[in-house]
Amino acid sequence: MKKILILFSLILLFITGCGTKMGTPTAKVEEFLGKYQSMDTAVLAQLDSVIANDSGMSDDQKKEYRGLMEKQYQNLSYKIKSEEIDGNNATVDVEIEVYDYATSITESRKYYSEHRDEFLDDDNTNNTKDIETYNDSVENNDIVGGAVEEAGDAIGDAISGVGDAIEEMFDETSKFIDYKIKQMKDVTNKTKYDITFYLTKDNNDEWILEDISDVDREKLHGLYEG
Repeated sequence: MKKILILFSLILLFITGCGTKMGTPTAKVEEFLGKYQSMDTAVLAQLDSVIANDSGMSDDQKKEYRGLMEKQYQNLSYKIKSEEIDGNNATVDVEIEVYDYATSITESRKYYSEHRDEFLDDDNTNNTKDIETYNDSVENNDIVGGAVEEAGDAIGDAISGVGDAIEEMFDETSKFIDYKIKQMKDVTNKTKYDITFYLTKDNNDEWILEDISDVDREKLHGLYEG
């Protein structure tokens, strides 16, 4: 999943660079977010490309994960809080509301750490890293939220410092991936995040949306645990 999140940056970069001229910074941000809500063909094409390159999931798991991302995009809602323009630079503050996948993933990994035998694959192997290191890190607050997602790395990395640190400590079995995806599919609760979008005006007087941070990418995908 970490690879997926890191590669999601490609989606954001591609989408940011597309579109017609927009009259205001707010309109440009609304266009960007609207591509997710409307399941724009460019969004779906990039999503398919990213998932296809993930070697950790089976074809069935990829299909289910794609469905989770589609659900997230279609149910993304937002509220423009403010717009500030200073010459050729602008910021737009937005409050987004998305499904809280981050909490589900964290809880799934905690369950995995306490019930490892349930997730043995057919060859009776699962996590090859020292799970005690993860437990100690959580207790001592050594794992902190940080960079992530997607690109930059969204959805990287992809998912935040917590996500990155945990990802490094787990070799996920197929059974655990099934469990994690199932838990994500059951998510009904949502969470809100604040994102500040930065824009600059080019020589054609068009507002250009700058690439967003890794943390903000995580927020868009409901994967940020801050």
